[in-house]
Amino acid sequence: MAQDTLVAVFADHHAAELAIRKLAGSHFDVKQLSIVGQGYHTDEQVVGFYNTGDRVKFWGKRGAFWGGLWGLFFGGMFMMVPVIGQIMVLGYLAAVVASAVEGAVVVGGLGALGAALYSIGVPKDSVLQYETDLKADHFLVTAHGSADELARARTILETTGPSSLELHHGPVVENALAAA
Repeated sequence: MAQDTLVAVFADHHAAELAIRKLAGSHFDVKQLSIVGQGYHTDEQVVGFYNTGDRVKFWGKRGAFWGGLWGLFFGGMFMMVPVIGQIMVLGYLAAVVASAVEGAVVVGGLGALGAALYSIGVPKDSVLQYETDLKADHFLVTAHGSADELARARTILETTGPSSLELHHGPVVENALAAA
Protein backbone atom coordinates (compact mmCIF):
# COMPACT_ATOMS: atom_id res chain seq x y z
CA MET A 1 0.00 0.00 0.00
CA ALA A 2 1.40 3.38 -1.01
CA GLN A 3 1.90 6.02 1.62
CA ASP A 4 1.00 9.54 0.69
CA THR A 5 2.44 12.70 2.22
CA LEU A 6 0.57 15.78 3.40
CA VAL A 7 2.78 18.88 3.70
CA ALA A 8 1.70 21.98 5.62
CA VAL A 9 3.81 25.15 5.58
CA PHE A 10 3.73 27.47 8.59
CA ALA A 11 5.12 30.99 8.84
CA ASP A 12 6.35 30.57 12.42
CA HIS A 13 7.37 27.92 14.91
CA HIS A 14 4.42 28.56 17.24
CA ALA A 15 1.91 27.60 14.54
CA ALA A 16 3.97 24.56 13.51
CA GLU A 17 4.17 23.36 17.11
CA LEU A 18 0.41 23.84 17.56
CA ALA A 19 -0.19 21.74 14.43
CA ILE A 20 2.04 18.92 15.69
CA ARG A 21 0.40 18.96 19.12
CA LYS A 22 -3.13 18.96 17.63
CA LEU A 23 -2.30 15.98 15.44
CA ALA A 24 -0.72 14.11 18.35
CA GLY A 25 -3.65 15.02 20.60
CA SER A 26 -6.05 13.63 17.99
CA HIS A 27 -4.28 10.27 18.16
CA PHE A 28 -2.57 10.61 14.79
CA ASP A 29 0.40 8.22 14.86
CA VAL A 30 3.35 10.42 15.88
CA LYS A 31 5.69 8.00 14.09
CA GLN A 32 4.12 9.26 10.85
CA LEU A 33 4.76 12.96 11.55
CA SER A 34 7.73 15.22 10.85
CA ILE A 35 8.71 18.82 11.34
CA VAL A 36 11.43 20.63 9.41
CA GLY A 37 12.73 24.12 10.02
CA GLN A 38 15.81 26.20 10.36
CA GLY A 39 17.61 24.96 13.41
CA TYR A 40 19.13 28.04 14.86
CA HIS A 41 19.70 31.70 14.35
CA THR A 42 22.98 32.96 15.65
CA ASP A 43 22.64 36.11 17.70
CA GLU A 44 26.22 35.95 18.97
CA GLN A 45 25.36 32.99 21.16
CA VAL A 46 26.41 29.37 21.15
CA VAL A 47 24.22 27.14 19.00
CA GLY A 48 24.03 23.37 18.99
CA PHE A 49 22.76 20.42 20.94
CA TYR A 50 24.00 17.42 22.84
CA ASN A 51 22.46 14.09 23.68
CA THR A 52 22.85 12.15 26.91
CA GLY A 53 20.90 8.93 26.64
CA ASP A 54 17.29 9.79 25.88
CA ARG A 55 17.67 13.46 26.83
CA VAL A 56 18.61 16.21 24.42
CA LYS A 57 19.62 19.76 25.32
CA PHE A 58 19.46 22.49 22.67
CA TRP A 59 21.11 25.90 22.73
CA GLY A 60 20.24 28.91 20.65
CA LYS A 61 17.29 31.14 19.96
CA ARG A 62 14.90 28.22 19.35
CA GLY A 63 16.43 25.77 21.79
CA ALA A 64 13.28 25.49 23.93
CA PHE A 65 11.13 24.94 20.83
CA TRP A 66 13.25 22.11 19.39
CA GLY A 67 13.90 20.59 22.82
CA GLY A 68 10.18 20.55 23.58
CA LEU A 69 9.37 18.75 20.35
CA TRP A 70 12.27 16.27 20.49
CA GLY A 71 10.48 14.16 23.10
CA LEU A 72 7.48 13.61 20.80
CA PHE A 73 9.49 12.14 17.97
CA PHE A 74 11.50 8.97 17.45
CA GLY A 75 14.55 10.51 15.87
CA GLY A 76 15.90 13.66 14.41
CA MET A 77 18.85 15.31 12.78
CA PHE A 78 20.60 18.63 12.45
CA MET A 79 22.32 19.40 9.18
CA MET A 80 23.68 22.17 6.98
CA VAL A 81 21.89 22.47 3.66
CA PRO A 82 23.54 24.67 1.03
CA VAL A 83 21.58 27.87 0.35
CA ILE A 84 18.99 27.08 3.07
CA GLY A 85 21.33 26.94 6.04
CA GLN A 86 21.11 24.95 9.25
CA ILE A 87 17.97 22.84 9.55
CA MET A 88 16.45 20.43 12.02
CA VAL A 89 14.43 17.47 10.83
CA LEU A 90 12.45 15.60 13.48
CA GLY A 91 10.34 12.48 13.00
CA TYR A 92 9.62 10.19 10.08
CA LEU A 93 11.38 12.34 7.51
CA ALA A 94 14.67 12.28 9.47
CA ALA A 95 15.20 8.61 8.60
CA VAL A 96 14.42 9.29 4.93
CA VAL A 97 16.89 12.20 4.85
CA ALA A 98 19.54 10.09 6.61
CA SER A 99 19.11 7.38 3.97
CA ALA A 100 19.51 9.96 1.22
CA VAL A 101 22.69 11.31 2.85
CA GLU A 102 24.16 7.86 3.46
CA GLY A 103 23.33 6.72 -0.05
CA ALA A 104 24.67 9.98 -1.54
CA VAL A 105 21.36 10.34 -3.36
CA VAL A 106 21.21 13.33 -5.66
CA VAL A 107 18.12 13.83 -7.77
CA GLY A 108 18.39 16.40 -10.54
CA GLY A 109 20.37 18.93 -8.53
CA LEU A 110 18.39 18.48 -5.31
CA GLY A 111 20.26 18.14 -2.04
CA ALA A 112 19.66 15.49 0.62
CA LEU A 113 16.46 17.07 1.96
CA GLY A 114 15.07 17.62 -1.54
CA ALA A 115 16.00 14.11 -2.63
CA ALA A 116 14.31 12.68 0.48
CA LEU A 117 11.09 14.59 -0.24
CA TYR A 118 11.23 13.57 -3.89
CA SER A 119 11.75 9.91 -2.94
CA ILE A 120 8.47 9.86 -0.99
CA GLY A 121 6.47 11.27 -3.91
CA VAL A 122 6.79 15.06 -3.61
CA PRO A 123 7.17 16.51 -7.13
CA LYS A 124 10.35 18.42 -7.90
CA ASP A 125 8.58 21.78 -8.31
CA SER A 126 7.00 21.37 -4.86
CA VAL A 127 10.37 20.36 -3.38
CA LEU A 128 11.88 23.58 -4.73
CA GLN A 129 9.00 25.59 -3.21
CA TYR A 130 9.46 23.89 0.17
CA GLU A 131 13.18 24.63 0.09
CA THR A 132 12.31 28.29 -0.63
CA ASP A 133 9.87 28.24 2.30
CA LEU A 134 12.58 26.89 4.61
CA LYS A 135 15.03 29.51 3.42
CA ALA A 136 12.39 32.14 4.31
CA ASP A 137 12.36 30.69 7.86
CA HIS A 138 9.05 28.86 7.51
CA PHE A 139 8.38 25.40 8.90
CA LEU A 140 7.17 22.22 7.21
CA VAL A 141 4.91 19.81 9.07
CA THR A 142 4.44 16.54 7.25
CA ALA A 143 2.09 13.63 7.84
CA HIS A 144 2.53 10.29 6.10
CA GLY A 145 -0.09 7.59 5.72
CA SER A 146 -3.09 6.24 3.87
CA ALA A 147 -5.67 8.40 2.11
CA ASP A 148 -8.08 8.03 5.06
CA GLU A 149 -5.45 8.94 7.64
CA LEU A 150 -4.36 11.98 5.66
CA ALA A 151 -7.95 13.14 5.13
CA ARG A 152 -8.27 13.25 8.92
CA ALA A 153 -4.89 14.98 9.24
CA ARG A 154 -5.92 17.56 6.62
CA THR A 155 -9.06 18.40 8.60
CA ILE A 156 -6.97 18.96 11.73
CA LEU A 157 -4.22 20.94 9.95
CA GLU A 158 -6.74 23.23 8.23
CA THR A 159 -7.74 24.53 11.68
CA THR A 160 -4.16 25.65 12.40
CA GLY A 161 -3.84 28.17 9.57
CA PRO A 162 -1.03 26.88 7.35
CA SER A 163 0.07 29.13 4.50
CA SER A 164 -0.18 26.09 2.22
CA LEU A 165 -1.40 22.52 2.58
CA GLU A 166 -0.72 19.99 -0.17
CA LEU A 167 -1.26 16.26 -0.56
CA HIS A 168 1.40 14.37 -2.51
CA HIS A 169 0.85 10.80 -3.61
CA GLY A 170 3.59 8.34 -2.79
CA PRO A 171 5.68 6.75 -5.51
CA VAL A 172 3.98 3.90 -7.29
CA VAL A 173 5.73 0.66 -6.41
CA GLU A 174 4.64 -2.31 -8.42
CA ASN A 175 3.80 -5.44 -6.52
CA ALA A 176 6.32 -8.10 -7.59
CA LEU A 177 3.86 -10.91 -6.81
CA ALA A 178 1.16 -9.39 -9.01
CA ALA A 179 3.60 -9.18 -11.91
CA ALA A 180 4.57 -12.86 -11.59
